[in-house]
Amino acid sequence: MFSRQQDPIVAIATAPGRGAVGIVRVSGRELQPLVAALLGRTLRPREATYLPFRDGAGQPIDHGLALYFPGPHSFTGEDVLELQAHGGPVVLQLLLARCLEVAAQPARPQETTQPAQNHPQAALLPGLRVAQPGEFSQRAFLNDKLDLAQAEAIADLIDASTEAAAKSASRSLSGEFSREIHALRDALIHLRMLVEATLDFPEEEIDFLRKADAAGQLQKLQSALAQVRQRARQGALLREGIRVVIAGQPNAGKSSLLNALAGAELAIVTPIAGTTRDKVEQTIQIEGVPLHVIDTAGLRDSTDEVEQIGIARAWEAIHAADAVLMLHDLTRCDTPEYIAADADIASTIGQKGHTIHIWNKCDVCPPEALRHVADGDLAISAKAGLGLAELRQRLLQAVGWQAAPEGVYMARERHVRALAQVGDHLELAVQWLGHAGEHLDLLAEELRLAQQALGEITGEFSADDLLGEIFSRFCIGK
Repeated sequence: MFSRQQDPIVAIATAPGRGAVGIVRVSGRELQPLVAALLGRTLRPREATYLPFRDGAGQPIDHGLALYFPGPHSFTGEDVLELQAHGGPVVLQLLLARCLEVAAQPARPQETTQPAQNHPQAALLPGLRVAQPGEFSQRAFLNDKLDLAQAEAIADLIDASTEAAAKSASRSLSGEFSREIHALRDALIHLRMLVEATLDFPEEEIDFLRKADAAGQLQKLQSALAQVRQRARQGALLREGIRVVIAGQPNAGKSSLLNALAGAELAIVTPIAGTTRDKVEQTIQIEGVPLHVIDTAGLRDSTDEVEQIGIARAWEAIHAADAVLMLHDLTRCDTPEYIAADADIASTIGQKGHTIHIWNKCDVCPPEALRHVADGDLAISAKAGLGLAELRQRLLQAVGWQAAPEGVYMARERHVRALAQVGDHLELAVQWLGHAGEHLDLLAEELRLAQQALGEITGEFSADDLLGEIFSRFCIGK
């Protein structure tokens, strides 16, 4: 991907559809000749200029603002031209086509840095092409305008579904997450320096490391890493959300619970068993954390072919869930058949994810039925709204969410995995440090691998296929 990284690129930078304003963005080296030919005048850097955008016949396509950002003082680090017009799709497509048309025209002698006789038919801006998804952000990364974690934060900020997620993504984009990673890296480099120096003087290795307090430095590094990992896990929850599946027998109140949590009548609720035949999903927010709540078909033995498919999908959702709400019906808990079926379902679910046992219909059950609610279980009424506030808090606790401090930054699952790898390498480093006289080279290797795992977060050590995977998920024009 992005094999032609030196090509100038152009794209519509605003979302598809109609809007008050739309933007066409160009990035490349030496855009001044294109600016002059396209707009009929030069532009002062970073100053908005209102003018007509004309087609090849000189007729106005639209009137709008043009801004020119000379490199390296631009988002991509290259020259950048932005044309802000009315946000109609036809207008923007015409502007995009006009940019490509002008770039392909032969350059006049005064518009090229080479003698005209050497390149009589050279295009004004050779190679200008439509950008691929994420290519503007990738240029910014390659030109050291931001690191990989910051580049990912751009997409996370655009995709944020809650206020908390948007604020956390903004912190990552400003570099807070990267600064913490760099602080860990610097501490690792200092520790590696001590170990590498010791390798050069093996007869003094134990005393040298002891005097430098290598063990203390390693312990501080582990402590700092633990704090970063905790905040990264919180950020990953904000970004990814939590998949919550409501499971149980038919007519336990699963659809009523989904409606109650969502605050809307999303699922059909009837006294007829087996009403829900397929998954019904809704995303809600609890303290800014997105929860993807899934209502599933009632779990039972059925000869109905359609219901069997729904039940199979319910089990698939359960096995992929971060948390399972196992719903029990208090009005039927003294029925032996119902209790036996509930036990079988609970046994099959086991400890997959985080299972919270919920006893529904506490507002209409006999008082003696509440004896079935064990310690740690919840008694609620989905219909009356009783116990839902406590259920929401239990859901957050089950997946490890803590009240979001101001320092939480957006993180991705790959960041969490990389930090876990760093932790594993440091654990091994502690073991080898205890036998420094015999395994000093292994200690040095674990520290090197820990630094490499950190570098994968910010892009200091990144395979090309990883970069392609990350940036291909961005918007075109971003």
